[in-house]
Amino acid sequence: MNISTIKYEAGGVVAHGYVAYKEDNADPKPAILIAHDWTGLNENAQKRAQALAEMGYVGFALDMYGDAKQGSDNEDKMKLMSPLLEKRSLLRDRVQAAYQTVKDMDNVDSDKIAIIGYCFGGLCALDLARSGCDIQGAISFHGLLNAPSDLENEKITAKVLVLHGHDDPMVPPEQVLHFQKEMTASKADWQMHIYGNTQHAFTTPQANNPKLGTIYSETADKRSWLAMLNFLQEIF
Repeated sequence: MNISTIKYEAGGVVAHGYVAYKEDNADPKPAILIAHDWTGLNENAQKRAQALAEMGYVGFALDMYGDAKQGSDNEDKMKLMSPLLEKRSLLRDRVQAAYQTVKDMDNVDSDKIAIIGYCFGGLCALDLARSGCDIQGAISFHGLLNAPSDLENEKITAKVLVLHGHDDPMVPPEQVLHFQKEMTASKADWQMHIYGNTQHAFTTPQANNPKLGTIYSETADKRSWLAMLNFLQEIF
């Protein structure tokens, strides 16, 4: 497997993209962007890129904070994430830069690009779809769902899949309902899978904080990954 780092300019920072793919043939491959959680470009995102590369995709774990920065604790992570939540135009600029970087790669089929994201990264994936970007799909794993207040949505052409824990304290039922209304009003091709007795960060093996509401669920992790694979097969 070929693994490398690509530096690219993204909304005022120098970002470090983690790229993984198999060199089994010279044909352009479908590509999947992976948007990290609030930690930053961490090992979990890199492992997802590798897993997708094993399946024949180009996996590209993007860097929303620049310089591959990672938060060391929850306070630090919040400091990194907050400016992008407060200014969603900046968030959009950075995720669009990652998309353009992937689209320009010689070994990528530019007509077959999708994005997945985890927690904060789920919001990044959805905001790329909201930007009207010409991706085939956007997939959110236990992501934040609220629409930006400082931007208007463009026409959503990507198919959208949301994988959500019913008991996620960070995404209350009213936010779920608002999102569903938003997607329906936009006439997007969207679907949502809701996992019962499941909280936030259900795909993150290290998540074990009942007070924060971040709990790993092996069952929901496996089910959501399978749902993603079926979705990718459909859109590609």
